[in-house]
Parts: sequence; structure tokens; C-alpha cells
Amino acid sequence: MNPTENQIFCTIVPPHVLDKLAQAEDPRFYEPARRTLEHDGALRTRRRVTALRPLDSAAGTPSEKPQRTIFDSRHLEQLPGTKVHTEGAAPSKDATVNRANAGLGATFDFYFKVYGRHSIDGSGMPLNASVHYGQKYDNAFWDGEQMVFGDGDGDLFLDFTLPVDVIGHELTHGVTQHTANLEYYGQSGALNESVSDVFGSLIKQYALGQTADQADWLIGSGLLAPDVTGTALRSMKAPGTAYDDDALGTDPQPATMDDFVRTSRDNGGVHINSGIPNHAFYLLATALGGNAWERAGKIWYDTLTGGQLRSTADFAEFARMTVATARTLYGDGDAAQAVLKAWSQVGVTAA
Repeated sequence: MNPTENQIFCTIVPPHVLDKLAQAEDPRFYEPARRTLEHDGALRTRRRVTALRPLDSAAGTPSEKPQRTIFDSRHLEQLPGTKVHTEGAAPSKDATVNRANAGLGATFDFYFKVYGRHSIDGSGMPLNASVHYGQKYDNAFWDGEQMVFGDGDGDLFLDFTLPVDVIGHELTHGVTQHTANLEYYGQSGALNESVSDVFGSLIKQYALGQTADQADWLIGSGLLAPDVTGTALRSMKAPGTAYDDDALGTDPQPATMDDFVRTSRDNGGVHINSGIPNHAFYLLATALGGNAWERAGKIWYDTLTGGQLRSTADFAEFARMTVATARTLYGDGDAAQAVLKAWSQVGVTAA
């Protein structure tokens, strides 16, 4: 699989949320949203233009430690910005820099210690991030080469380095880019988003030492400002319940295929319909119990990275492959049966 074929521009805040905010009457809400939408649209176009540019992977023997560099964009829309922190340096006086550095490290440690993966490309790729990007920029993104964090507007969204699962989510787009390379449209795009939510959540659970039953299964908890009526951007446990706010609107994610959303927006609803495979993973992880990154996460990881998953896979194909992976790993016992049941519960046929 050529990872340059399907490089995408991935943001943690979905376009449908920003679209809603852009229509608000309060300039505190619509001005940052409109700027963010305009910016993100331009970057998506730029990513399509540069998608065939070869990616650099680390040469030689990959290190067992991350190689992190943090840059400060100083509220300009320029990348990468000024280098402000390198691997092994003393903590910065800037808490945002430290959180970005820690989040990159947590993601590297998870993939290496749990699955033996050397960075997101499997070959020790250096992890770079830029903080303080733009003016009240309401997003964070992986641009195919590095992480970028906005500070948020302070009224609806806080600093995007706050939730470690946001960092894990975005960097996992890089893992997908270098493995199954799932096309970013329709059901394959929703799978792309879901895989990032799954491993973003697992990275948080691993860092906190939480079992599946102890985890909150929220994506972006701590990102929403105190006055927002909501807990996070998405809920894997209960899709459609993460927020219900006058400004943000109501969480539109479905939990089952009965409520699958057909739309031409957001690349065919990739951030919306990802709730269905998200919920399937939650059901599997809680059914198996214990640490979700072990059996449930291993099934998802091996399916993503095994080389057999097509870039155009839909939910049913991914489901069938997770069942096959479970049988390969654990035989036709409780794990495989739990995978079948989880997909059945969300209305996807995996048999």
C-alpha cells in the first residue's frame, strides 16, 4: 500500500459542528467558526494538490524512544513555526508545549509498548507538532506530516492539547495513512474516523491505566468550555449524546445502521456515521472486559495493519475481517463470538 495515494486532511472538530456555529448570531461564535472553516477548506484543497509528494520515513534502526519536536506558530497560520522544544529538553514554561509533547509521547509509547510499532509509520518517524496556531483557531489536525493545535476560542472550545485522546486520534490518522490507507469518503471514511476514535480512546485508557468498564469512552472530554451543554465531541458508549447545546447543536451520531445518515456533506458523513463502528468497538471491549487495548484493540489493530483490508472497505467488509482476525488470534471462542455479536447489535452483518 502506497501511503502517498490517499493523504488526507483530518480535523478533530467536524465540519458540521463548525457549519452550525458559522450560522450563529453571536460574533463570539460565528467569527472563529467561519475563519476555521475557511482555513480548513483551503488546507483540504492543498492536501489534494500535494497528495502525491513522497513521505519521508526514518532511516536506519528505529529507536524505542520518540523523537519529538514542538514548534510555536505564535498565532500565525504558518507551519511549522519557531522550534521551542526538542526531545529530552527540560519542560517548557508554556503548558501547551508540555501537553503537546506529552501527548505525542503517550501515543508513541502506546503503539510501541502495546503493539510493537515504531512510531506512526512503523519505522520510527519523528513526531512534530505546532501549537498556538492561528487566531482563536477552533481545531487540531494531522496534515499528513505533522500535528497542529489551535488554542480554541475560549467560549466554546478550549486549548486543543488538553485531551490526550484528541492527540492520539489525529496521530492515528497517520497510522491508517501508512497501513490500510482507508479512503476518506462514505463508509471507508467513517471507518477511518472510527479507527482514530478507537485508538485515541485506547491511548487515553492506557495512559490512565483504565479498564474498559472504568473508561468514559468519550472523545475530547475536557475540550468544551464550561458554559457548553455537553461532555465531549463524541461518545462511543452512547453515540448521539455527547452534546446538546444552543450554539453547537445536537450530536448527530447514530449508534446503529437503522439511523445511518446519508449526506454529501463532510465527505459523506465520515464524522457522523463513525458512531456505528465506534459503538461496535465499545460493545466488544466491554463484553470482553479487562484492558480494552489487549484483546479488542489487538483485533482492530491487526485488521488495520494486516495488509488485507481494502482502502475502500465498507462496514460489512471491516466487520468480516475483524471476525476473521479474532479467530486467527484467539480461535473460534468467546472473542470471535463477541465480535460477531457487537457488529450484530449495531446492525452490521459480519458473518
